[in-house]
Amino acid sequence: MTQHTLELPGVELVYDVHGPLPTAEGRPPLMMIGQPMDASGFQAQVRLFEDRTVVTYDPRGLGRSIRTDGGVTNDPEIQAEDVHAIIEALGAGPVDMLASSGGAVTALALVAQHPHDVATLVAHEPPIDSVLPDAEAVHRARVAYTQVYQEKGWGAGMAAFVAMTAWEGEVTDEFLARPAPDPAAFGMPTEDDGRRDDPLLSERSWAVPLYQPDLEALAAAPTRIVVAVGEESLKVYTGRTATALAEQLGQQPTVFPSHHGGFMSGEFGYAGQPEAFAAKLREVLDRSSGRGE
Repeated sequence: MTQHTLELPGVELVYDVHGPLPTAEGRPPLMMIGQPMDASGFQAQVRLFEDRTVVTYDPRGLGRSIRTDGGVTNDPEIQAEDVHAIIEALGAGPVDMLASSGGAVTALALVAQHPHDVATLVAHEPPIDSVLPDAEAVHRARVAYTQVYQEKGWGAGMAAFVAMTAWEGEVTDEFLARPAPDPAAFGMPTEDDGRRDDPLLSERSWAVPLYQPDLEALAAAPTRIVVAVGEESLKVYTGRTATALAEQLGQQPTVFPSHHGGFMSGEFGYAGQPEAFAAKLREVLDRSSGRGE
């Protein structure tokens, strides 16, 4: 693995290249991106793709990528330009891409803005409110957990976030009327550490779920877009957003093993099924390249 730093306006962007460039057998690099997760979240997948050149990165202001612009918000369109700059620096595009959660939103913005950067995009559970029929209620729930975080700290805020993202089906008045959950019941700390800069619980990443995908640009792009959903996520928020987005793009979501973090092993808590996830990802990528035919 080699670590690189790309100097861009407002950020020193750090990315890692696992494997040779040019790539073995001429296959595209496989880029893996998340948000607010940094490169460390893809460790299990990198190990399972030793035959591919894999590229990971830390989004601006997260992990090792230090912002110099004084900003704190996480905007998918700005992050898309960062990823575009990395692909240009690699000199090996278009890439294949696994993009998960907020990273999938960044990837959709990337394809809309730079349609020739990505050959196949596997967009795993992008959290986009606008594709849902209950988008307004979902945002009210987001305002509520953000308020809990601001008033009581990380443990209380995370418990409220988990309660919202684990709710099955549309967000209802019944859900919105529920009191904030006890963080101890979710195994979260009850004490307040005083910080209010969490990218998931503060307003810093609201631009991610509030992103409006350009469906016409996505449909016109040469990129093969595969919207993926975890088999355990189908009824909850990110599963519903994935399914709804897939339908708006004229496809059915491709079901992957496990849940929202299904590609990760246990070092981050809620373990997924990384080996099974990697096998499904290989199947999808090989199908797009003709190797699975």
